[in-house]
Amino acid sequence: MLSQIRGLTKITVRRFWGKYGAGYLFVLPTVVLYLIFMVYPFCYTFYLSFTDWNGASPIKNFVGLANYARFFRDRLVWISLQHNLIWMTAGTVVPITLGLFLAMLLWGRPKGFLTFRTVYFLPQVLGAGILGVMWRLIYQPRRGVLFQIGQVLGIEAFRYSPIAYAHTALPAVMVAAIWASTGFFFVIMLAGLQNVDMDLMDAAQVDGADAWQRFRNVVIPQLSHVITLVTALALIGGIKEFGLIWAVTQGGPGNATEMIATHAYTEFSRHSDVGYASALTMLIAAIAFVFTMIFILVREREMEV
Repeated sequence: MLSQIRGLTKITVRRFWGKYGAGYLFVLPTVVLYLIFMVYPFCYTFYLSFTDWNGASPIKNFVGLANYARFFRDRLVWISLQHNLIWMTAGTVVPITLGLFLAMLLWGRPKGFLTFRTVYFLPQVLGAGILGVMWRLIYQPRRGVLFQIGQVLGIEAFRYSPIAYAHTALPAVMVAAIWASTGFFFVIMLAGLQNVDMDLMDAAQVDGADAWQRFRNVVIPQLSHVITLVTALALIGGIKEFGLIWAVTQGGPGNATEMIATHAYTEFSRHSDVGYASALTMLIAAIAFVFTMIFILVREREMEV
């Protein structure tokens, strides 16, 4: 009996390997890299969030949920969450709206279409660090581009660096972020517009629908999946925002532009509190997970409809 089972198992394994073996071999390197550079760091960070490790000591004392309980006593956590919420709201609505507007303008592929598409998407190629340095130079007091424009046009407000003041620093960095991300959403929206049924557009026009009615009742419903996707990407990007903020203001002045990610980095690099910094990164992961699940549920409902 056992020999028969073993024989059947060997035959099954051979058939399975003969059918799918090559595919698994191609996937294996990616899986290994994912486990090494994604799964292992995440699990190790999760473990560190329950310790008081300082990043150098060989001893990692287990402190349980102490780092997570510290959230409720840490004023910067709540300030950072407010900033992240503002960033997620404005950083989602404004660039997606602008991206859709630009996509609609270039939907008909007017003259210079390729040039416009390249120019709009260019910030995505540069990276957050380079963009941050560039906008820091734009906002630089007395020598920055904004100051020079203020000098030429006589605009008094432009003569002061917006990132030097607490009440203008966050909006100033958000302007940079919106400018940088609009091109990405524009390209996705433009791709989505290629799947819009033009027969429906023509039928709506024949029925007397104006441009706004065609946009609202024909284009938007057919772009619902794309809009859901870019909204989820924007929200998740907003909760884990770090590169541009750090390059421009490093969370300052004071804590005017502090985010959860910059707070975690400060705890790690300046205070050597790796355990608490790890707990903060787990907070980011948890919030991102919630938004991802909401995104999946919304997409599934749309697909059912």
